[in-house]
Amino acid sequence: MNRTLADQLFEQLQGAPLQQMSRQIGADPQQTMGAIGAALPLILGALGRNAAQPQGADALLGALRRDHAGIDFGSVLGDMFGGARQDDGSAILGHIFGDREQRAEASLGQATGLGGDRVATLLRALAPIVMSFLAQRFAAGGNAGDLGQALDVEREHVDRQGGGMLDALLDQDGDGQVDLGDLLRRGMGMFGGRR
Repeated sequence: MNRTLADQLFEQLQGAPLQQMSRQIGADPQQTMGAIGAALPLILGALGRNAAQPQGADALLGALRRDHAGIDFGSVLGDMFGGARQDDGSAILGHIFGDREQRAEASLGQATGLGGDRVATLLRALAPIVMSFLAQRFAAGGNAGDLGQALDVEREHVDRQGGGMLDALLDQDGDGQVDLGDLLRRGMGMFGGRR
């Protein structure tokens, strides 16, 4: 079975980065690992959804080349809770989730038991890491088609494993018909069985 981008990035966050994130948000490593396991597919899947829009992959590749290429991935990990990175993370999340950002934070916070504030801190730390990771893979030698295809695989994987979790989160009109907490718990389980 091919490993997704989320799988690959999840592996790179094990060890010291996971410990640092756990301390920063005030959660135990196991709970933090579960939250990261749910957050990464959600972020990458949402990027895949955005990249599928007309000119979306081109715009994302441009942003990767302009703002994230040449930034050492290790330094992004080291600075993940620094002030500038948190500001970058907030801006990135705004682009990824749009007006659904608070819904994503609240739903993920409920599903993981971390609450919205701690999840918001975690997501703001993860967003620049995800962008740096993608820039490392696609900004120099890739093209918009390669990036869009890779992110489409992420989006499909999240939807297949999470039972439509991504579309429910990003498309739901607020009528309360879908329990996002249940869907995100299913998403967290995507990593649980393989670790």
